[in-house]
Amino acid sequence: MQDILINWTPQETRVAVVENGAVQELHVERTAARGRVSNIYTGRVVRVLPGMQSAFIDVGLERAAFLHVADLQLYGAPRAAGGAGSRGDSGAAGGASPLPIEKLVFEGQTLMVQVLKDPIGSKGARLTTQISIAGRLLVFLPQDDHIGVSQRIGSYELREELRARVQALAGDGGGGFILRTNAEDATDAELADDIRYLRKTWAAVRERGFKSPAGTLLHQDLGLADRVLRDLVNDATQSVRIDSREQFERLRAFGTEFTPTSVMKLAHYSGERPIFDLHNIDEEIAFALARRVELKSGGYLIIDQTEALTTVDVNTGGFVGARNFDDTIFKTNLEAALAIARQLRLRNLGGIIIIDFIDMVREDHRSAVLAELRKQVARDRTKTTVSGFTQLGLVEMTRKRTRESLAHLLCEPCPTCEGKGQVKTARTVCYEILREILREARQFNPREFRVVASATVVEMLLDEEGQHLAGLSEFIGKPISLQADPVGSPEQYDIVLL
Repeated sequence: MQDILINWTPQETRVAVVENGAVQELHVERTAARGRVSNIYTGRVVRVLPGMQSAFIDVGLERAAFLHVADLQLYGAPRAAGGAGSRGDSGAAGGASPLPIEKLVFEGQTLMVQVLKDPIGSKGARLTTQISIAGRLLVFLPQDDHIGVSQRIGSYELREELRARVQALAGDGGGGFILRTNAEDATDAELADDIRYLRKTWAAVRERGFKSPAGTLLHQDLGLADRVLRDLVNDATQSVRIDSREQFERLRAFGTEFTPTSVMKLAHYSGERPIFDLHNIDEEIAFALARRVELKSGGYLIIDQTEALTTVDVNTGGFVGARNFDDTIFKTNLEAALAIARQLRLRNLGGIIIIDFIDMVREDHRSAVLAELRKQVARDRTKTTVSGFTQLGLVEMTRKRTRESLAHLLCEPCPTCEGKGQVKTARTVCYEILREILREARQFNPREFRVVASATVVEMLLDEEGQHLAGLSEFIGKPISLQADPVGSPEQYDIVLL
């Protein structure tokens, strides 16, 4: 069974999915990091630029936003392949107009627009009039009329089957849909719920669009707390507890209107202990950022996330509890399979994943470990594929990237080692300093060279490398003084010419 805990503050929302007492997923959303992409506004045309075939639109942001003719289609205007609508329109198909922009819009006109790209530097947001609203399984195109299917979904036959199912479920209620990749295994009931939710959302947006002045935000993608009710709650969910009374009331109103089956599980947590203390979730977050993961048996995992892929190395550690070495390895690998599946969800690791289980001699042991891994990852809501053992004894698998990994969201590369995970030794830095002094002595003629470096480097130059430093001073005919920098990193140094 599953419990979902929501910790809400004005600056951050954190969500933990707990199954059978263990944290399986962590989601974090920070208010400052939420962009404006997909926001829908009523905008007012403030300037038309025929030379650039674009227009500047006031949507209430600091800078006017940018709308290119390729992203513009007004209802009723001539079109090459249909059109996206202006304010309140729901009857045209998508596609750019062949007419120049000055024939389509005029200063002072009000349009319904959606943000394609966030503002960057001095540039305003990039807009489109071709509205789309994302749901959990589908994307709704209110001004379109076709059913599209992600090319990443299975075979042609499966895509056509899904298209027919959505066509039948959508009926003649208006609008088009695109099936997202995670709709591949969806039931008719789940698809119907998403269709109903998206049409209801669009109806509210459209109604506000008719009533609202230019510069009004009509719709934005759901925040994390709302997405919990829409996306995470399922039949296995016992409760959804949130520690903010205000947000509980808001979520209850949202759920009552859009997700009535999930709102019944929503509860306000008012306990004295912080809600994340109930399952030591802050401690789990710290563990999820660590490179080493301890196993109960005494073995451990080493997880390394790189740009190209993630590697997981399994080690026996101090586990010697089985009767023989083969059994020890087998039991450690079985435990590791369960732990790896959990860590992938907890850390939200995506892309290519390579697992180096401890080598197993027996084929039945290898098959059992692979079966256990597949069993555990089958519980993951994110699509995961396990390919099996390679000739080198490695397990290859993939997990769909859905959002930033927990480490990328909460951490940044170390400024000292620049993400390498290691720094130069004090002796290496000493030798770099000696070479640099010799190089500068050939170009400059100061009275003295002063080395400013970390205390560890200065200590080595005075002690173990003192003879080399004195020899260099004698060779260049200049005194060399040392000064410790209490705040500098081990690799940083400066040579001052006095």
